[in-house]
Amino acid sequence: MLRIILLDRLAKVAFFAALLFTFYSAVIPPAHALQLVPWDKAEHFIAFYGLTGLAAAAFPKRNLLITAVLLSGFGAFIEFVQGLSMVHRDRDFWDWVADTVAIVAALAPMLLVWWRGMDRPVRGTGLEWPSRL
Repeated sequence: MLRIILLDRLAKVAFFAALLFTFYSAVIPPAHALQLVPWDKAEHFIAFYGLTGLAAAAFPKRNLLITAVLLSGFGAFIEFVQGLSMVHRDRDFWDWVADTVAIVAALAPMLLVWWRGMDRPVRGTGLEWPSRL
């Protein structure tokens, strides 16, 4: 039990540290930011893919749709802040799109595992799904 509590806390610390690092990297001058790959959109994808995985680990009972909306909102917030004149960065709608695509890509396997594990009625048993959902 203690081990699970420690892993839970470690996941939360890792998530919030990554969240802060992502925001910090987004608002400092581009020359000072860590550059993982030469294409800006790929960096956004990598950052938000990782954030999504860490968020799912840090908050395993949270609805994945809520997690996705909150992370996408965080990406939009970053773009808003980058558009402020005091930050000296460029706001780019497509950066937010890359963030959101990464969130969906990270959550898709988790949703597939959940969907495959759902109890589904077997045809012919009288327990079929209603014809209209």
